[in-house]
Parts: sequence; C-alpha cells; structure tokens
Amino acid sequence: MTFQKVRDFHNQILDFTQILVAPAFLFTRLYIANVFFKSGLTKLRDWESTLMLFEYEYEVPVLSFEVAAWLATAGELILPVLLVLGLFTRLSAIGLFIVNAVAVISLVEIAPAAFNEHVLWGSLIVMLVLMGAQRFSLDRKLNIT
Repeated sequence: MTFQKVRDFHNQILDFTQILVAPAFLFTRLYIANVFFKSGLTKLRDWESTLMLFEYEYEVPVLSFEVAAWLATAGELILPVLLVLGLFTRLSAIGLFIVNAVAVISLVEIAPAAFNEHVLWGSLIVMLVLMGAQRFSLDRKLNIT
C-alpha cells in the first residue's frame, strides 16, 4: 500500500467522523447541564444547609457567604437551561466555568476523585466556550456565534 492510499483511507475515516461532531457537542451540553442543574436543585432543597456550607465549609473569596450561595444557586439553575437550549452557549459555558473554578478554589479540602471530576467538567466547558454549541442549538438557528 502506498502512502497516498493510506492517507486517502485515513481521510475517509475522518470525513465520516464529522457527522458525529454535532451529536457529541449536544451530549456534552446535556451532560454538563445535568451535573450543574442537579447541584442547584440540591442547594434549593435544603437552603439552610446550603447557607451553612457556604458560611463554614466553603471559603469563597471576596463575597459574603449569602451572596455566594445565591449566585452559585442561580448560576447552577439558569445557565444549564441555556446550555441545553444551546442559547448563548459560550457565555453560559463561561459562567459555569467560573462556578466550577470557584467551587474548586473555595473548598479547603477536596478529594482527588472530586477534583478530577471538576477538571473533566472544566475541560468540557472550555471546549464549549471555544467551539460553541454547534448544529443542534438555538445559537445556530439565531446566528449567534
């Protein structure tokens, strides 16, 4: 087999994988939205515990614990909905990246497995910031880049 045949075969495979890009981005948006939305619902379910955690467990810089709790909860409930719709995807992803980063920074002790999850989520979110929502989104329909 010549190099040209190997290259052509390689390119045919990669051309085929292009049809998987849009479903992969949709799956990524749904996965990230699910993680953060569930976290927001958990915070709402027991608001007193949420406030206690933000006061004594998390060390959120600059903000009071009440403001931090409200912002985190609002971000975890609103931004995932926008992500699922693919509406203002890049801005929503930036917001979730900030929520994710503050969660990691503010925890005094974080288990290695939990840290690894936050790194995974952060990596997927960065991909959404850089590439946008792709085909299955309101961003695409409304021509929002």
